[in-house]
Amino acid sequence: MTTSVARPGQMKPPQTRRRGVSAALFFVLFTCTLRCSGCEKPSNIVLILADDQDVYLGGMTPMKKTQALIGDAGATFSNAFTATPLCCPSRSSILTGRYPHNHAVRNNSLDGNCSSPLWQKGQEATAFPVYLSKQQYQTFYAGKYLNQYGKKETGGVGYVPPGWDQWHALVGNSQYYNYTLSVNGKEEKHGDSYQKDYLTDLILNRSLHFLDSRSPQRPFFIMLSPPAPHSPWIAAPQYEKTFPDVKAPRDGSFDKPGKDKHWLLRQPSNPMTSTSLDFLDNAYRKRWQTLLSVDDMVETLVKKLEALNVLNNTYIIYTSDNGYHTGKCNGLYISVSIFGYLLFVSHLTSCVLNIDLAPTLLDISGLNLSVVNMDGQSFLSQMAPELRNGTARPYFLVEYTGEGHLGPDPACPKLGPGLSQCFPDCVCEDAYNNTYACVRTLVEPNLQYCEFADTESFVEVYNLTSDPHQLENIVKKVDPTLLQAMNQRLIKLQSCEGDSCRAANK
Repeated sequence: MTTSVARPGQMKPPQTRRRGVSAALFFVLFTCTLRCSGCEKPSNIVLILADDQDVYLGGMTPMKKTQALIGDAGATFSNAFTATPLCCPSRSSILTGRYPHNHAVRNNSLDGNCSSPLWQKGQEATAFPVYLSKQQYQTFYAGKYLNQYGKKETGGVGYVPPGWDQWHALVGNSQYYNYTLSVNGKEEKHGDSYQKDYLTDLILNRSLHFLDSRSPQRPFFIMLSPPAPHSPWIAAPQYEKTFPDVKAPRDGSFDKPGKDKHWLLRQPSNPMTSTSLDFLDNAYRKRWQTLLSVDDMVETLVKKLEALNVLNNTYIIYTSDNGYHTGKCNGLYISVSIFGYLLFVSHLTSCVLNIDLAPTLLDISGLNLSVVNMDGQSFLSQMAPELRNGTARPYFLVEYTGEGHLGPDPACPKLGPGLSQCFPDCVCEDAYNNTYACVRTLVEPNLQYCEFADTESFVEVYNLTSDPHQLENIVKKVDPTLLQAMNQRLIKLQSCEGDSCRAANK
């Protein structure tokens, strides 16, 4: 997840994306700069949501303009996480401010409730855009939405989620060319012309048009969701030759055997083949190349807001739905979020989650948060304690429901049924029994405790102070009373809803 904000008042192949239990952990960098404390008009908001961007593996490194315009001037939240490590359930958490067990989106499949009719009739009807619309915000969306959006079974391109005045949403998963959009409910097909079709540039240009045509009397909310740096990793022509010598980082848990880990991470061969290493280096380099267009997007958008004389009353939030890893034995999904508020530079250690985004946006809009049923909490109190009261979150929940196929994967039949996204060397990204729940605590001891729903009743425990790369599962070494305490915290969080999710942290 990557997030950059500016607020009013101051200016898939082998070992690429395996989902393990610790895949849920995600490090986010939030940058915030408070702009104006007494603006008469409600603040405008721009939310840019990247796809699978990390910070731990250098995902922000190529984005020099974004860091200079927003990141370098803001406050950094060094403890920010996602409640689930996969696109559709994570985006559903961002939209609803709720844990997956409450919004019921389990994975990227239609059976997993991704953009399903049940989701549309239920949780989507109370997502944050609906409340922003009621607050008289002019709302604009462009780019990837949910992985199954626009499919025939989910209402097709004619279905437009509630709360959006302008809708330019991608049908299906991330693409750069040769895709279909739903433009306010009408089908719009695109080809492979860079000037007309490159999706990152297209959604930027349409947002600029929206800014020119909006009513200046009402606040606006813009959400842009570019495909980068998700596969198929197609860079703009001017960036195809950049970073020729860049390789995937070899530190931490790179190419380490999955000893004492869930079976999905134990089964790949080690060390990786030269073919796999070459693939990972190429993917890593291409990811950076696609992000250069997103960096341009941020620069152009900031300049446009400045030209329209609205930059000083606009929050700009740059984030990602979740992170990514290349060749990590433990499946870490790590992400970055930057919220920029100019003239306010500090480092904050308070824990924030992606379920906090929705209540924060509504808090910015002036909505009384007691009228919404969200599990997250606004983090405005962390950025401006003199304006808001808030409490710190000492621990939180991470949960995921694995995805698999009924029959064996043709690429790896020897492993049997129940897996998905397997490659010829029998490295599989997911499985039905890759289903888990974790509790992550940020106070001493700094632990991650996870339980799997599988035939092993597998449990993982990591001390993240001494073992940040999660190389040693210490479940057999820790005091049994501590394990019991973590288990009870996990049970409590797995059944929480609304206020009780926040009370569970006290």
